[in-house]
Amino acid sequence: MPRMPYIVGLTGGIGSGKSAAADRFGERGATVVDTDRIAHELTAAGGEAIPALQAAFGAQVITAAGALDRSAMRALAFSDPDARRRLEAILHPAIRATSERRCRAATTPYVLLVVPLLIESGDYLARCDRVCVVDCAPELQLARVMSRSGLDAQQVRAIMEAQANRAARLAHADDVIDNSGDLRALHAQVDRLHEQYLRAAAAACHGD
Repeated sequence: MPRMPYIVGLTGGIGSGKSAAADRFGERGATVVDTDRIAHELTAAGGEAIPALQAAFGAQVITAAGALDRSAMRALAFSDPDARRRLEAILHPAIRATSERRCRAATTPYVLLVVPLLIESGDYLARCDRVCVVDCAPELQLARVMSRSGLDAQQVRAIMEAQANRAARLAHADDVIDNSGDLRALHAQVDRLHEQYLRAAAAACHGD
């Protein structure tokens, strides 16, 4: 089995700018393993989780094209804790296995492991050599998510409340990216951290 590379866990609340930060790390040459993207792959038409999801929840959560109807599933999961647990029992093991396989397959000096619920998940947190949190004020998160998603404030707040609070995320952070400014400011912070992570990965490799 290949050696696990140096892993930087990237997290942040919904609307914080994780994806923009991850995209920049990827542009700089990091391998990006994004658990949200893996979840989308598993639940796309033909995805490996679709048969189990249809068996557990019925055809009403599957679109005509054969993908997971994310709006229907979200509404069900937020209204029914048991449905949410069953959903997680299907998706989480598959996401963990796929993410670990992709981390091990990486050939870059370090891997950016993007996990929205990194702080809440001891399994993912234990994999990380370092934790980076993308941070901004909650009211800015709310405005960003409402503008891009069509969800109302109550729906967005429900999602935010299901995640670790800001203080808990920051308490676990080795590094913090302040994304209260523009994209240029975000990129400048990512660029600095990328150089730092290259040095840390090299030091870890030489320490083996």
